[in-house]
Amino acid sequence: MAAIVASAEIARSPDDVFAYITDPTNLPEWQESVVKVECKETAIHVGTRAQLTRRVGRREMRMTSEFVELTPPTHWAIRGVDSPVRGDVDGRIEPLENGARSRVTIEIDLHGHGIGKLLLPLVVKRKVETEMPRNMQHLKEHLERAQT
Repeated sequence: MAAIVASAEIARSPDDVFAYITDPTNLPEWQESVVKVECKETAIHVGTRAQLTRRVGRREMRMTSEFVELTPPTHWAIRGVDSPVRGDVDGRIEPLENGARSRVTIEIDLHGHGIGKLLLPLVVKRKVETEMPRNMQHLKEHLERAQT
């Protein structure tokens, strides 16, 4: 299945954007389906895991994600560890206007496991495709509002 990609230009430095976007506890502020995040570590590093609770339809599903790459302030990668549908996320931040602004691009590659092989094409892929642009807009609005 083809990866889903979304981008946004944000009036914040790459350092600010990277610090915010790689803190899992911020996810409920800008991702519509995330209702809860638990992360035992405060200093994020490769290998850090976070437990996310996402609303999928009328149900809430718990899943674990793990940071597999961190290259501040330009790149991060996360992989889904469990759950029927797992996402491999590749995030990039490009500096614009000598670092005064940033372009954030998030690419997610979804994989179904067990019942997830059925759910992915029927429900999940469409939901992610419609939610990702809105999430990027929420990210932009939140970061730009936080600066003022």
